[in-house]
Amino acid sequence: MSHVHVYPDAPGPARPSRRAVTVSAVLGAFLVASGADVAAARTASADILLRLPAPTGPHPVGLTTWYLVDRSRRDPWDGTIPVRELVATVFYPARGVRRHPPAPQLAPVAAAVFGALAPYQHPGLPVAGVDWAATMTHAHQDAPAAPARRPVLLHSPGGGDPRGFGAGLAQDLASHGFVVVTVDHPGDALVVEFPGTTEYRGDVVRTTAFREDPRSNPATFDTMISTRIADLRFVLDQVEVLAGGGNPDATGRVLPTGLARAVDPRRVGVYGHSAGGTAVAQATYDDRRMDAAIDLEGYLDHPGERPGEPGRLFPVAEYGVNRPLLLWGTDGFPDRAGMERSWQPMLAHPGGWTRRRELRDAAHWAFTDFAAFAPQLQAAGLMTADARTALVGAIEPTRSVPTVRTGVREFFACHLGT
Repeated sequence: MSHVHVYPDAPGPARPSRRAVTVSAVLGAFLVASGADVAAARTASADILLRLPAPTGPHPVGLTTWYLVDRSRRDPWDGTIPVRELVATVFYPARGVRRHPPAPQLAPVAAAVFGALAPYQHPGLPVAGVDWAATMTHAHQDAPAAPARRPVLLHSPGGGDPRGFGAGLAQDLASHGFVVVTVDHPGDALVVEFPGTTEYRGDVVRTTAFREDPRSNPATFDTMISTRIADLRFVLDQVEVLAGGGNPDATGRVLPTGLARAVDPRRVGVYGHSAGGTAVAQATYDDRRMDAAIDLEGYLDHPGERPGEPGRLFPVAEYGVNRPLLLWGTDGFPDRAGMERSWQPMLAHPGGWTRRRELRDAAHWAFTDFAAFAPQLQAAGLMTADARTALVGAIEPTRSVPTVRTGVREFFACHLGT
């Protein structure tokens, strides 16, 4: 199973330059390539409003966004960018949410670009008929944080997926007392929206550099995973800056009241889906600050140099790790044999640190917000039953969403407390 789909009809990746690349140009290039009408796509009415399930915990949820800059690294996907830029969303238990409106799942520009590109990444998604900018989270923008130290969870999404498609799980975890930092990996994610332009990045958005499954190219896959690991470790550095009273946001944006006193960097968990699962497992091996991890259906080996040839294991699978690691897959994952080849060595290490689970009647993206969205799209006639099953499985969201939420929450509560 791919970490991302191939984009068969899309143009090859244009090399970003210091000249501005406008959002309309990005949308236009991809929509023309797909044969869609640009004007129609830009003005498509919100025939369906997709809704995220509400959080189940006792705390109201706040949300804030960080723009982070790691000046020790160049961007691995674009040699003209001399730093590594990241965007992250922080979900946290709020003291109160009055006068703080709910935040959207995707920022407006990112939502427009996502709507144009998503059918390439996930065949079967509609090319029109959905207002992706209209989906709201149940988290309130910049609400004051509740005054208590909380465990911190870092989330790395699947290859190509924007961080916004982990909002449902993140907000539920925050409602139960965790601080959750969801991380976009620019150049990897389908689309990332920044707070502004820079002298080396002429637009507020970056789209993915991938035009093929990274798993089919060992060098690309290795760059993707090593970059994600470095991104996660840098974000954890910024959590420590926050806990020490500093402001990690590169623009100096004012932080929500009490947020610095809400994080406990001595209790850190990481979870990730697909490529994100690979990254968090190996990051836990590399960085002892990470106390527990969940790999949601991510390979623990490198791709082989030739098709069908086994690849070498990541060190975490070869040598094991002495901290709790949960491997959670689905019964609908097409490359089950390939996944087993990398998971079995991990499970064979002594000590009982690694466990596994399986989500039945499910497919790969059932661990994301598509678990809730795909059935809504099918019910609205915007997605076929076969496409829904390929994306998330036949499992109903009334079972998949609470199962994943409860499983992730109980794992981290057991190993980190609340």
